Amino acid sequence: RHLKKKVKEGVEVRIFFDGIGGSDVPKKVWRELELTGIKICEFLPPIFKKVHIRANYRNHRKIVVIDGRVGFVGGFNIGEEYLGRDKRFGYWRDTHLKIEGSAVKGLLVRFILDWNYVSKEKLVIDEYVREFKGKGDAGIQIVTSGPDAGYEQIRDNYLRMINKAEKSIYIQTPYFIPDDTIFSALKIAAYSGIDVRLMIPCKPDHPFVYWATFSFVGDLLRSGVRCYLYEKGFLHAKTLIIDGKVASVGTANMDIRSFRLNFEINAVIYDYETSGELENMFLSDMVKSRELTFYDYENRGVKIWLKEQVSRLFSPIL
Repeated sequence: RHLKKKVKEGVEVRIFFDGIGGSDVPKKVWRELELTGIKICEFLPPIFKKVHIRANYRNHRKIVVIDGRVGFVGGFNIGEEYLGRDKRFGYWRDTHLKIEGSAVKGLLVRFILDWNYVSKEKLVIDEYVREFKGKGDAGIQIVTSGPDAGYEQIRDNYLRMINKAEKSIYIQTPYFIPDDTIFSALKIAAYSGIDVRLMIPCKPDHPFVYWATFSFVGDLLRSGVRCYLYEKGFLHAKTLIIDGKVASVGTANMDIRSFRLNFEINAVIYDYETSGELENMFLSDMVKSRELTFYDYENRGVKIWLKEQVSRLFSPIL
């Protein structure tokens, strides 16, 4: 309703959505939006109705840019469950950033590049970039990655941040299936006396991914990493906070799919105040979580052990 209203006011509105992520939205809804003047672009649409021959390649980015001056990025998609209305998960715990200032340009350029990649229409970046004189005094770096890039920028950025830690590493992620290098870096950090804490959901939305996550968590517990199971609802936040000084918030999970297959975007924040606020949010979420101890994990039972082993076997393709 609000988007239609803005179009009538003369505002240019564009919606870019993933072919799989938006597959539950009826085609007639998209057609109705187009008839109102909203421009729609679908990333890798299905060939025959819901048959996706390139299902591995998802545009997982969540970007909103308003007037080239205000931007939003983080874990929130547009859907009922993100408002806590899903009966299965209830409360949805996510982290999203509102950005003002020159860093918005990175979000805008990424949106335009994605649009131009898929659409027949080619937008000119210079026509949309504004002069940035607004709020914002924190250092922010917009990092994107995808299978079209020459290397795994977000994964490498995570690794760099982890290796630079001196006191603490706090991670929130719904899925934890790291590659060997990230996995080793976290264990080495814990062995070195760094306070490494991982927070994951207490309930699965994808069972195989959930049990594969548990398998990796078990190895981390042996290294001295502390793990927390968020119990208030579903934890969907993707945050990495280092020493309360530097933080990353975005769309990339701490898993191989986000590192190599999905098109992702993160904002890395070089600011004590914002990073400290995110760290306090993590500590507050710990109150709503149950710590999974090594003793609990060792006594998890044969049934769970079997689920972990099977899921771990297939974890590279989950």
